[in-house]
Amino acid sequence: MKFIVMGSGTSNGVPVIGCACPVCASTDERDKRMRSSLYVKGDNGERIVIDTGPEFRLQALRAGIRYIDFVLMTHSHADHIHGLDDLRPLSRIKPVRVYCSEHSFNDIKERFAYIWRKTQRGGGKPRIDLQAVTTPFSFENLTITPIPVKHGNMDVFGWKIRESYVPPDGAADSVSDGKSFDTPFVEAAYITDCNFISGESMDQLKNISCLIIGAPRVTPHETHFSFGEALAMVKKIDSPPLRQVFFTHLTDDYLHTEICEYGETWRKENNCPQITVLPAFDGLEIPLTPLIQVKGKK
Repeated sequence: MKFIVMGSGTSNGVPVIGCACPVCASTDERDKRMRSSLYVKGDNGERIVIDTGPEFRLQALRAGIRYIDFVLMTHSHADHIHGLDDLRPLSRIKPVRVYCSEHSFNDIKERFAYIWRKTQRGGGKPRIDLQAVTTPFSFENLTITPIPVKHGNMDVFGWKIRESYVPPDGAADSVSDGKSFDTPFVEAAYITDCNFISGESMDQLKNISCLIIGAPRVTPHETHFSFGEALAMVKKIDSPPLRQVFFTHLTDDYLHTEICEYGETWRKENNCPQITVLPAFDGLEIPLTPLIQVKGKK
């Protein structure tokens, strides 16, 4: 399985219109941050998008997306859903399934009412099969789990994706930090706009090896984790396999290189050498594989 970051920016995007700060003026491509979105490629050919923000068309072209099996929505704020209409070319053969919370379901139906209006015909709208979910569901080798979290007073979803594997001939069970499992698998989670994760939702993260988490800046925010608050959550997650943490939904407060330095300092000061803490950037590819122990070999 592979996670591909299509957008890593906050609701304004970076560069911000009219801003000449060092980040917005940076020539480093990693400092150019479209609105947050993720592309998931399963090893069995599964293709998933998480959130369709305003730049979704540009992101999909850059990522080379030719088809998707479905879309997962975190919540219904404009910077996460306002590229929904750009699913039109991907829905020509059959409707695109879009999974979301009950609250987002109602918001999307209201804001994109023309999609379901029977009087509007032709190719001027995408064909969307919108479904509200509350429990995990499976598709091919993937298990998709909505993770309820808080974005201020708003109930939103993070998403956990688990990919199961059939071991190759001669391979034993998956091994992760000394724990063996009947079926090899890898789990990773994507949580963007968030400032509170309940204990029950934290329990859903106990086997993840990678976490992409929204942390726009160092200073506190009313509805988002700061860098420090996000990493405080990381330390509470009981997940021995966790090795990679990436910040997303980034503002123009810090250069990519400065956030790298922040993460490295945190690792040293908190004695967490096993976890890398880095900023996500547009186009970042994150391979995710289980650890396999082959019989007869060390």
